[in-house]
Amino acid sequence: MQKLFDEVASLDKRCYEEFFLSEDILMEHASSGMAEYIRSNFKNNSKIIVVCGGGNNGADGIALARLLHPDYDVSIYYAKKPTSKMALLQAKRAKAVGVKECKKLKECDVLVDAIVGTGFNGEFNDELKTTLKEMNSLRAFKIACDIPSGYKFIADVTLTMGALKKSMFLDEAKEFVGEIKVLNLGVGRDVYEKQSNWRVLDLEDLKLPNRVKKDSHKGSYGHLAVISGEKSGASIMSALSALRFGSGLVTLVGFEEIEIPYSLMYSHEVPKNATALALGMGLGAEFSAIEMDKFLDNALPLVADADILSLPLILNILKRKNVVITPHAKEFVSLLKITKIADITVEELQKNRFKYAQEFSKAYPHVTLILKGANVIIAKSDEFYINPHGTPSLAKGGSGDVLSGLVGSLLAQGYDSLDAAINASLAHAKLALNYSGADFSLTPDDLIEQIGKL
Repeated sequence: MQKLFDEVASLDKRCYEEFFLSEDILMEHASSGMAEYIRSNFKNNSKIIVVCGGGNNGADGIALARLLHPDYDVSIYYAKKPTSKMALLQAKRAKAVGVKECKKLKECDVLVDAIVGTGFNGEFNDELKTTLKEMNSLRAFKIACDIPSGYKFIADVTLTMGALKKSMFLDEAKEFVGEIKVLNLGVGRDVYEKQSNWRVLDLEDLKLPNRVKKDSHKGSYGHLAVISGEKSGASIMSALSALRFGSGLVTLVGFEEIEIPYSLMYSHEVPKNATALALGMGLGAEFSAIEMDKFLDNALPLVADADILSLPLILNILKRKNVVITPHAKEFVSLLKITKIADITVEELQKNRFKYAQEFSKAYPHVTLILKGANVIIAKSDEFYINPHGTPSLAKGGSGDVLSGLVGSLLAQGYDSLDAAINASLAHAKLALNYSGADFSLTPDDLIEQIGKL
């Protein structure tokens, strides 16, 4: 996993003051990193256009053009004339070695966006909007310098400086960043970066259930009780994913007799040997509060999803220990309102996902949150993780039910709530990535089938 930061200006300042690395030295390392990426992926004489703004992001781009000249057919397009001290200096250097300017954007092999970086928080004027629209329309391999400008440039790869930035992992940014690579600024990341309570998860962080004890039986691997409600199909999918992910036993719990797969059990009450609960998936309005209280009359670890998150009963569930909740954006907005943390729209949430995840975790530090989305946020107390590995193929009914089953399975097997959330979320993403069919064709059954191939 990798550290994540709100801003890196303070990290740069530390380099100046503690490591005696000047702004110029950091910029040369940043530009050298971009040049090395291009040299490793594109042959000499490839046509490259670097689109530069007037500030230090533009200065990075100007320095890149100088480093690639004359091995590449490189030219600078000034979206804005240099104005910062470093941009003016880099422009002087580039001109001195003969880097050419172009007055018009045109087809090329590589297009580099170096208009604005993380320090920009204003609005683009009409001229810059037109420039970015034209850049997006060009056929070229597109590279963003530090970040895609204003998250309007659609990059194939973002070469970011020094450390990962949180803004890159907002859901709306996923359309623009492409693959993200962190460039060295003259010191290793372990030196450059300071403490952060935010992390980005790598697929390699996944730790699967491991059956190493030979003297074991089905009871050794937990018993998950899945509350089955009005739409029983959702709870059955959760139960099947839990069984496939390692639970020794899985029981559906409800009042109606339903047809279930032979590998599952059915009961009207929570089994006495249950080790975890899962509820909310397809719950509907079937249960009264009294009936649900009966199922919750225990201290078992619990994963709550879907319908239960919008009911007043959730306030009692949030008081329990070892709880995981798995809302999507609309459900989380409802939950924020019920808990009186915030009364906001889905649109407001999506622009401030980090903020509201932190506010919820401050109010309920013992609860583990999995906030679903293009970039999943996993939070507990003051620990925050982002899983950016999900794909659009997961945007289908039932995918979330499978995730809840994965979480419940790990809770039943003895994982604590945060570890269960992290590993279930990573496994869920990896299941989709491993699917070999067309992305639009992925179903919950496919996800469950893929579990055995993790």
